[in-house]
Amino acid sequence: MSIQALGLKAYTDALNNFAKAERKIQSGEQISAKAQATEFSQMLNSSLNTVNGLQAERESMVASFASGENQNVHELMISLQKASLAMNMTAAVRNKVMEAYRELTRLQF
Repeated sequence: MSIQALGLKAYTDALNNFAKAERKIQSGEQISAKAQATEFSQMLNSSLNTVNGLQAERESMVASFASGENQNVHELMISLQKASLAMNMTAAVRNKVMEAYRELTRLQF
């Protein structure tokens, strides 16, 4: 899977999730806060597991290349870029969440 396909998959998943939520809202279906929290935690857990999997794949590819088992530099570089991009995106999301949390703590009621 190329980096472009990985990004496209993330966009289509987000679009599908948005469309599903929009249909629920239009149908008047009420979603409980507990169900929303569960969905969010499952989505977050799944995303972190994917990032962890990409990091593990990167480590195994580097070890394989260093030991001489695999001589394909292109696959190694693609694996490194996918893992790097996933980690950078995860860090960006974490930073935005922390920024939002700090902003909420500054609010006065």
